[in-house]
Amino acid sequence: MTSSRFSSQLQPFGSPAPETLAFNAKLAAVFEGAPLPEEVPIEAMRALRAEGKGVLPIDGPLPEGAWQAYDAAAYGAPGGAGRVRVVSPEAAPRGVYYYLHGGGWTFGAPEQHDGQALRIAQATGMEVWSAQYRLAPEDPWPAGAEDCLAGLRCAIDYAQKIGGAPLFIGGSSAGAHYAAVALQRLRALGQFDQIAGAVMIYGVFDLAFTPSAARWGDRIMVLSTPIIDWFVGNLLPDRALAMTEAVSPLHADWSDAPPALFQVGTEDPLLDDTLFMAERWRAAGAPAELAVFPGGIHAFDVFYRPEHGLPIAQESEAATAAFLNARLEALGR
Repeated sequence: MTSSRFSSQLQPFGSPAPETLAFNAKLAAVFEGAPLPEEVPIEAMRALRAEGKGVLPIDGPLPEGAWQAYDAAAYGAPGGAGRVRVVSPEAAPRGVYYYLHGGGWTFGAPEQHDGQALRIAQATGMEVWSAQYRLAPEDPWPAGAEDCLAGLRCAIDYAQKIGGAPLFIGGSSAGAHYAAVALQRLRALGQFDQIAGAVMIYGVFDLAFTPSAARWGDRIMVLSTPIIDWFVGNLLPDRALAMTEAVSPLHADWSDAPPALFQVGTEDPLLDDTLFMAERWRAAGAPAELAVFPGGIHAFDVFYRPEHGLPIAQESEAATAAFLNARLEALGR
């Protein structure tokens, strides 16, 4: 019998469900004629989002979330944010899930994701840490990346103090970018093996733009090519840095990486970022799972509530919990 290096198992991603198409049509109408992010003062946009008045719903703060301070300078981020948002399970934690929020490196805050953190804690029995990091353009690269690594190093120490609990890292959008950057920086510190798994949700992994990001155009479905470009400009005053593997982790070495779950929707300008990164992970010999949601827009999973009428949002969160539980069970937790 001959063997082949080529798989015949690749299949189309499928067609969007009617509920997804209906949701997308409603959201497209909301964005039509809406001001671009750069047309609204950043502080005003942040305030609107914090009040829940933005297009993207927020999921907190909730009483179950609590702030925990740490010494940012001791973990390599002098002047850093130095705190994380913690949501704990009812029983002793099976592990720690260190999560980084999205928002184009410009918007967002950990407490706005308390609901998501609580559901993950309830579904997995893990303690969820949501790191605060400095935002651009006030604090451009590498300030936020330093904060994300500092919080992760603090989480490593904490996991060891509670009996060597498994530590996972995750992030969405720009948060997934920072999660990948933190992993690479952790490799340089010789601590790559401290991470038991990773969850990367519609991340941006090439800040010089993958084809889907570059070719998307002006149509706004949360993101567009010009909006992505604006976000990248906020983060990188020196755009030449986008070509480096330190900033664009798609180009980095992923050998010996932990098992990972990648998630993205097919109506996301960052589709290629996720598809390419998952394959880079696999090509490096690291285990990777890929969940692609037909018709899913960027940030589709934040439309979690039943009244939004978007079942793939619940499916995405269930996929994250299933991955984390499977990894915990494999580790005997």
